[in-house]
Amino acid sequence: MAVRCVILDDYQDVATGLAEWDRLAGSVSITRQERHLEGEDLVDALSGSEIVVAMRERTVFSDDLLARLPKLKLLVTTGMKNASIDMSAARRRGVVVCGTGSSAGAAAELAWGLLLGLMRSLPDESANFRSGGERWQLSLGRELKGKTLGVVGLGKLGQLVAGYGKAFGMEVLGWSKHNSPERSAGLGIGFAATLEELLARADVVSLHVTLNDETRGLIDAHGLGLMKRDAVIVNTSRGPLIDEEALIAALEGGRIGGGALDVYDREPLPADHPFRRLPNVIATPHLGYVTRETYSIYFREALEDIERWLAGDPIRVINGEDTKDGS
Repeated sequence: MAVRCVILDDYQDVATGLAEWDRLAGSVSITRQERHLEGEDLVDALSGSEIVVAMRERTVFSDDLLARLPKLKLLVTTGMKNASIDMSAARRRGVVVCGTGSSAGAAAELAWGLLLGLMRSLPDESANFRSGGERWQLSLGRELKGKTLGVVGLGKLGQLVAGYGKAFGMEVLGWSKHNSPERSAGLGIGFAATLEELLARADVVSLHVTLNDETRGLIDAHGLGLMKRDAVIVNTSRGPLIDEEALIAALEGGRIGGGALDVYDREPLPADHPFRRLPNVIATPHLGYVTRETYSIYFREALEDIERWLAGDPIRVINGEDTKDGS
């Protein structure tokens, strides 16, 4: 009898076309879910499945959920980190968690696209153009050249965005917990000794740090209050890095110039959420990693994970005894 596998959150209906799933024919039965599931709908969809392929951190696999999936033996997450999986509980319940590789540049490119869209009011101008509006031009845009870009987090993505800033003629400042003047000099950017200094000096703040207990709420009402009134903030990392209520208040009150957002505390974002209506927000539905190149890596390696697990030799295991939880 074939092992049952469920692929979650295949919004674009592309998962089965980006890997050679027919290699599993006869041994694994594949079912895909095109919409996000929670609660009892999720339990019902996964009931009886030995394998689940999860898309990044869209679905929370808590100990309670894992307890309701007694047949689950292999959980594949796209990417090599997933803070939404209780790794200890999975290990305790005999569930192997495997990851995949990914593409480094997709989220950085989207961050820059969102920033350009915000600075030049591209969504409004494009919508007006397509509608045949009576007014030919609506907005007065802002240039990036000569302005200060503050990059929070200097890993691979942060360094890419810093490079984009330099290419656009911006002064670039960097801050991270472990940054130093020497490291900043090596990257060819300015050094901000504190996050507060960066927030106060930057015209554009772009976030590129991972979400954990230490970084949750990293930008709060106090931090937003330090920013210039026309400064903008870009977040393509994780929604909870910024205190959502404080950000909404700052945007509604015009205390900062705008927000370019791809990530949120709750996803999918509720239809009546303020981010959907605020005129100084440009937003996308968590598209940072949603590219053909990245998805090809995800599903090709997810298939490899399944094949190797079936062969009794799992690879890219991220919840082994010698693996730190959540890493």
